[in-house]
Amino acid sequence: MNKILKISIVAALLIVVGVIMACKQRSKDTFRSGDRPQAPANAESRPAEAQKGHDQTVPKALPRLVDLGATKCIPCKMMAPILENLKKEYAARLQVEFIDVWQNPKAGEQYKIGLIPTQIFYDASGKELFRHEGFFSREDILAKWKELGVDLTAKPAAAIVRPGWLVASAAGKPTRDEVGAPRG
Repeated sequence: MNKILKISIVAALLIVVGVIMACKQRSKDTFRSGDRPQAPANAESRPAEAQKGHDQTVPKALPRLVDLGATKCIPCKMMAPILENLKKEYAARLQVEFIDVWQNPKAGEQYKIGLIPTQIFYDASGKELFRHEGFFSREDILAKWKELGVDLTAKPAAAIVRPGWLVASAAGKPTRDEVGAPRG
């Protein structure tokens, strides 16, 4: 009887190990780049009405850094001031977003993360460019953006569109396209 018990325990352990290996393989398969989600639709990249008159500010779509973590995770806490600094310093050139996956577990599923913190780099069109797991220093984040071809040092250009106005004439002067309005 003792021999049967030992064989049963070994068989059970083999089954458990097999299940764990299958789960790990399945998890790895879901992280292939083709399976990664696109950045969720971003309201800030859509044109918005300006405060004055009929002017519209047409914001340029920005690259985006999404950090998925938790407010109580130690490496995530170390990332918090870095993210806040990047958010302020590069406000017009980069969107920085923190998502607490302990408070919002569905976000972790949506972004298919394996551990926290995870930083996901998106281009201005929402395509995922790179993903990093664990603590990522400010210098490393900026170096990664540069490596990915995103120039955060360039000053942003704002465009204001006024109904009835063309951007410029061939001579570089503003023109109007309304009836009776001055041209060239």
